[in-house]
Amino acid sequence: MKIVFAGTPVFAAAHLAKILDNGEHDIIGVYTQPDRPSGRGKRELPSAVKSLALKNNLLVHQPLSLNNAEEVKVFNNLKPDVMVVVAYGMILPKSILQGPQLGCINVHTSLLPRWRGAAPIQRAIQNGDTESGVSVIQMDEGLDTGPILGSRKLSLSKRETAQTLRDQMSLIGPTLLLTVLSQIETGEVCAIKQNPSQACYAKKIIKSECKINWIEDAINLERSIRAFNPDSVMFSEFNRQRVKVWQASSIETSPLTKDIQRVGTILRANDDGLLIKCGNGELLITEMQLPGKVKMKVSEILKSKREYFSVGSMFE
Repeated sequence: MKIVFAGTPVFAAAHLAKILDNGEHDIIGVYTQPDRPSGRGKRELPSAVKSLALKNNLLVHQPLSLNNAEEVKVFNNLKPDVMVVVAYGMILPKSILQGPQLGCINVHTSLLPRWRGAAPIQRAIQNGDTESGVSVIQMDEGLDTGPILGSRKLSLSKRETAQTLRDQMSLIGPTLLLTVLSQIETGEVCAIKQNPSQACYAKKIIKSECKINWIEDAINLERSIRAFNPDSVMFSEFNRQRVKVWQASSIETSPLTKDIQRVGTILRANDDGLLIKCGNGELLITEMQLPGKVKMKVSEILKSKREYFSVGSMFE
């Protein structure tokens, strides 16, 4: 089949690579987000999908929007059989959705209809879900509401982060996509309508969510820390400096510390980590990042900062 591929990050590039390696389909065009400033130098860098596309001499399009007549004309002139969308980061108008002969399909990082929307990986971990997965759907004008063409389940570990879950999905998603493409080509694909009563939405992560509120339960803070690692790392203020928390685990309040009232208080500082009082339970921080530094194990930080992070000091 003639395929137009639309995607941007590394996760999307894994799917494009799988199609290219398979060799049974013809990629006639690649759509990806415009180059964005990145890194300390703020140089404009290409997306992972663009880099892979150029390496394979594919035609690359980077429109600021698809919602205009000129871009729709450019797209339709490609005459694709199907469009594959994976983490593209741009809404497709109806005029694009109706362009390909066999429609547009999307690889989504949840078991739809659960966690429709922008941040399904993060919200699944944050919610304490025990399973997730990848779905391939036929796209319509709704937000991840189209019929399901295929799905694969994954079990979530108690230490799952957004990165580890995305890595797993990067392995199963491309294979699932190839299976669905083959079924579309042969007419054997089975489209299953989503049950809207089972739907929930994974809202976009906003910056204010990333600041640790120590009044929360320790288990909820631990889940959020794992869910936002590595894309939107949680942080807290300590002595007017922002400290990023990369890894932590929740534990029940011990009898020795249950009478301490002020949340954010350092209860213990040793090679195990920093034990912090929370609204309910305690959070053991094991890996964090000081301003201008790389992330490090707390045990290493305390070798030179033990007095700085002394028992009784407080995170804000």
